[in-house]
Order: sequence, then structure tokens, then C-alpha cells
Amino acid sequence: MKVLNLCCSQGHGFEGWFASEEDYGAQLDKGLISCPLCADTAVTRRPSAPRLNLSGAREPRPAPVAVTPDASGKDMSPEVVLQAAWMHAVRHVMAHTEDVGTRFPEEARRMHYGEIEARGIRGQATPEQREELLDEGIEIASLPMPQGLKGPLQ
Repeated sequence: MKVLNLCCSQGHGFEGWFASEEDYGAQLDKGLISCPLCADTAVTRRPSAPRLNLSGAREPRPAPVAVTPDASGKDMSPEVVLQAAWMHAVRHVMAHTEDVGTRFPEEARRMHYGEIEARGIRGQATPEQREELLDEGIEIASLPMPQGLKGPLQ
């Protein structure tokens, strides 16, 4: 199993797991590898160091100041921490709201004026529609959705 560090043309870093180097190359040539944040298929491989399990005790080195360990103990840069927090928030919103699509302004109004029971919804609205909702006192929030979450996940 090959675990590769990858990066899209927008600078989003992510890991890819492949059966072999040839498998990675074949998937890349077919455009099957895409960024989980923006769905960009212009993916390049980042340099990475192999993991070597060496015996022998070593002096522990202090961790760099601007990193945070993830669940596996690997250090993460502030950008990676922010990206992970954003993805967590987006997934939470998707799991706890109903997608009403382009009916969002109408559904938000109906809930605001008590015509239907209030519930968590998400959908699309034009900038003009968002401005009208805010003018009516209807609280809304815009949340950009990563392209990778708009379709089925592998």
C-alpha cells in the first residue's frame, strides 16, 4: 500500500492511498484523483519521507511551535488544522440540516413567519435573495461547500 502526499492546483493538501505506484499513475492519467475540498483534478504529488522503524533510543526532539498533533500523533500545520476544522463544521451542517435546494428563500420565509415548523435547512440563494432575507430580519449564514462533498464520497 502506497500512501502519498498530494496537492491540488489550489494548494489543498491531502493523502491518497494506492495499491502501487502504477495504480497511482493510472488513476492520475484517467482523472480519477480529485481534491476532496474543491474537486480539482489537477493533482500533483508532494515529496514525502518514507517511514522507517529503526531500533534504538533517541533523544526526543521538541515539536515545532506552529504545529498541532492530530489523532495519530502526526504534526499538522495551522493551515491543515484550519482545513480540518472547516471540513468538520461543513460535515456537521450537512448531517444536521435538510437540503431544500433553490427553495431555500421560500422555506426560510415560511419558517420565519410561522407557516411551518422551524427546522435546520440549507440550500442555494442568489445574492439578491440573501439580501432580501436579511432585510426581512431572517437570519441566514453563507457556508461555501467543498465540491468533493456535493457528490457521492468514495
